[in-house]
Amino acid sequence: MAGQPAQQRHPLETVLGYRFADATLLERALTHRSVTGQRKAGGLPEAVDFANERLEFLGDRVLGLVIAQLLFERFTGEAEGQLAQRLAVLVSAPTLARVSRSSGIAAEIRMGVGQSAEDMDAVIADACEAVIGAVYLDGGLTPAQAFVRAQWAALVDEAVSPPKDAKSTLQEWAQGQGLSLPLYTVQSQEGPDHAPHFVVTVTVDGHGSAKGHGRSKRIAEQAAATALLQSLKAGP
Repeated sequence: MAGQPAQQRHPLETVLGYRFADATLLERALTHRSVTGQRKAGGLPEAVDFANERLEFLGDRVLGLVIAQLLFERFTGEAEGQLAQRLAVLVSAPTLARVSRSSGIAAEIRMGVGQSAEDMDAVIADACEAVIGAVYLDGGLTPAQAFVRAQWAALVDEAVSPPKDAKSTLQEWAQGQGLSLPLYTVQSQEGPDHAPHFVVTVTVDGHGSAKGHGRSKRIAEQAAATALLQSLKAGP
């Protein structure tokens, strides 16, 4: 595949183990919508679609497929439900944000003026999926699969037994304390139909609340439950 001169290569291509034929795909994958919004405000409407949301949509599906195959091969004695629990954790926003930081993707994200992705796990996670989508679109499944397997291999082996999802864990904790079930409330839903962004708050009576973000209501609820569990673990 033809590529740019070596001096013009993006530093992430070394981590990705892949050279882009179309370098604009990687640039797009690393561009948050806050950048394109400012371009539109500045009179550049042709740049509005140059954000990573569509690539994130594609990368999410590629990631799910690759991780599902990896789990199928690795845990040959587990039932579908156990594999599904592992999959949910491995494609969750916290895991994606972790990979995004360790791989260097997070440091390359382009935000609008005065904004930083450093402490925004949802943004960092979305960019990781967008990069996977960009690799897939440019080179097909083989290089995308190679990157995902390399970055997720250690994470797959971290849990000896299938993990429980955060919502189930929080519900069991509340019931064990004799409390009402956690209450999930959708605070907002933004973005286009193909790439929505949900903000959900979960509350447990007498034990505070926490907020979660995600591309679906389910993912945002899981993120909120994870955040509240972390808060409960940390104590007052």
